[in-house]
Amino acid sequence: MARYTGPKNKLARKVGEDLGLKTNALKVARRLMIRPGQHGHRGRRKVSDYGLQLQEKQKVKYIYGILEKQLSRLYKEASKNPTATGSALLGLLERRLDNVVYRAGWAPTRFSARQLVSHGHVQVNGKKMSIPSYRVKVEDVVNLKDKAMKIPYVSDLLKDESVTTPEWIKRKGAAAKIASLPVRDDVIERIDEQLVVEYYSR
Repeated sequence: MARYTGPKNKLARKVGEDLGLKTNALKVARRLMIRPGQHGHRGRRKVSDYGLQLQEKQKVKYIYGILEKQLSRLYKEASKNPTATGSALLGLLERRLDNVVYRAGWAPTRFSARQLVSHGHVQVNGKKMSIPSYRVKVEDVVNLKDKAMKIPYVSDLLKDESVTTPEWIKRKGAAAKIASLPVRDDVIERIDEQLVVEYYSR
């Protein structure tokens, strides 16, 4: 179960955007426009078309916490979909179980949502599911186990009435039902999926 384990602020600084990888947005914003590395203070050079495509592809990887092999495989699957490839790709990413836990408002970041899943705190249709990349289907019921609700940040989020969920997830407390498949408008992050499609279709 490969995943990125390095400093997450560095990923945001590479892209120049807050990718929601850390809970402290102010700390991220403080050095957001300084690129990582010895020469980061020199600023950003003009980026080529290929560079823009690569950067957007990397951004998608960072946001969803996956590696190149996984994203490439999902792109190939999305390219066979009769709908727009970019929208289909984002739909597949949104249906990952760790993303569902995050979108349901049970974890502050996707990384912490992934940890909840891999540590066995999540059930799908009444059965333990510890695979973050598990793809949910319509009518699936996802819920947190009792032990998970004792985790301080989970407990706080369950009490937070300001947490909102996308239309395709119907949440009630520590349980959520997949009411429909996610569509492009459900993705709130600033992603230009067409650049990702252009990168892989070179």
